[in-house]
Amino acid sequence: MTTAPRTPRLHADDVSLAYDRRVVAEGQSLSIPDGGFTVIVGPNACGKSTTLRALARMLKPTRGAVVLDGHPIATLPAKQVARTLGLLPQSSVVPDGITVRDLVGRGRFPHQGLLRAWSAADERAVVEALRATATTDLADRFVDELSGGQRQRVWLAMVLAQETELLLLDEPTTFLDIAHQLEVLDLCAALRERHGRTLVAVLHDLNQAARYATHLVAMKDGRIVAEGPPAEIVTPELVDEVFGVACLVVPDPATGTPLVVPRGRTDRGAAGGGAPTPPACPRATRH
Repeated sequence: MTTAPRTPRLHADDVSLAYDRRVVAEGQSLSIPDGGFTVIVGPNACGKSTTLRALARMLKPTRGAVVLDGHPIATLPAKQVARTLGLLPQSSVVPDGITVRDLVGRGRFPHQGLLRAWSAADERAVVEALRATATTDLADRFVDELSGGQRQRVWLAMVLAQETELLLLDEPTTFLDIAHQLEVLDLCAALRERHGRTLVAVLHDLNQAARYATHLVAMKDGRIVAEGPPAEIVTPELVDEVFGVACLVVPDPATGTPLVVPRGRTDRGAAGGGAPTPPACPRATRH
């Protein structure tokens, strides 16, 4: 007897999205694989962040519905959603005069109640979130005196302190240097692999997306062009269609995941008196 496939906890059914009268996406359906790391990629202004906002109930669809645990997300109590789904927005306003520890502690709000005081579980969640984002040494500093990269890690700590099973991250590596970008993405991978969290992130770096995603969604002009495992969908044809970039796609020598290598400009060789030499294709064994 064949068992019907389980419906993902979070999905969008025939959703159209708009700001005022400007339509951003139309007839969009997207299922977020449970326990996966879904990454949404695409050129600027293609609807990536708008789609994430709709999944997080920050933007109401003009048609269709976002569904969480079998219910239209718009019909669920806000606190119930906040205990299930955490969002790191693209930009956040920092309250004046608040310390890092206090800001991260605000991630515990969905677990608070009129009769529930701050608990040992709340304290443990804050301490662990600070540790995971390497911000423990910043705990007593004011948020508004931190660098952009430090603030980004603190906001991520607040979302982690919320202890939700689903995490939605809008450009979580913004303002971070390469070392901290990789730390954040490694943390995301660990949350999925060790703790069974479901993650959705918007990323700009296609190679980072291909390396870390278990499910990749490529968007252009408000529509989903392709989705699936990176190894199956990242091709020179897709990169050209979505980003308008001619490239080679070769195995990453470190991970075996798809690595996009842009081709050189064809006029450079002519300017130098000869034809351009195509980039070498590194060989790697897939793990």
